[in-house]
Amino acid sequence: MDLSFEKRWRDLLKKMETRFEGPVDLNGIIFLIGVQELGQHAREFKKDEKVALMHIAICVLLKPFGYYAELGRDADGWPHFERVKDLPVLDAKEQERLMKEAILGYFEVS
Repeated sequence: MDLSFEKRWRDLLKKMETRFEGPVDLNGIIFLIGVQELGQHAREFKKDEKVALMHIAICVLLKPFGYYAELGRDADGWPHFERVKDLPVLDAKEQERLMKEAILGYFEVS
């Protein structure tokens, strides 16, 4: 177990929980990144928009690893991406670790 990684993750969760006044999980953080990357005003999102926001976040998070490239934004301001290379086959634990690493990188650079 990588104690440094786990500490960084716990520290980020604490910051997010303080900022949003309640518990935050991995999916919640991914959703928040999607909203931030969309860059539109806060509003209620429909179910399909929530799925699209999570997709945006995942593309943004995996872009530094070379998996996605941004194509631009559509007329409504939604970003679009293309997959540049296939993701490796990962089990659930490895997928979670990759996303946590990507999230930490996102907030450490932002």
